[in-house]
Amino acid sequence: MASDDLLKGKKILVVDDELDILDTLVDMLDQCDVETASSFESAKELLETKVYDATILDIMGVRGFDLLNIATRKKIPALMLTAHGLNPDNLVGSIKLGAKSYIPKDKIGDLSLYLKDLFRAQERGIDKSGHWFARLSDFFDARFGHGWKNKDKKFWKEFDDTYKVSKDELEKLL
Repeated sequence: MASDDLLKGKKILVVDDELDILDTLVDMLDQCDVETASSFESAKELLETKVYDATILDIMGVRGFDLLNIATRKKIPALMLTAHGLNPDNLVGSIKLGAKSYIPKDKIGDLSLYLKDLFRAQERGIDKSGHWFARLSDFFDARFGHGWKNKDKKFWKEFDDTYKVSKDELEKLL
């Protein structure tokens, strides 16, 4: 399947309390069937009553971790998108709760790339999501400071073992 076709017709729920972010993502993901919610309550209702190929969740303002728990329980892949909640603890917490990626709003322009990575891996039977982190590791290092991962070495060792794509898996993805 061509890269551009990976998003075509995918049903995506986008949740953010900032209406301009919702509008931006609807425009960016125009090849998808996008539904939006600007509050926890409306997002919870949609997650519990509809089926989605993926959801994009803000953390602050919409109780993103609570929504992530619902999405994970329903086996809906979730990408966390945040500005105010951008810190190492929220990154680690998001992954531990089942998020497939943790994207800073500074990188919103690349969001379709992260969705394509997710769908390409699913299509090829690879249940790993570490590719997004490789793309963003320099950003996180610059933002969080040198050695920021040292605070939770055990988690990062498990992350590398669990989520990093092997050479064979990478070849499958390409």
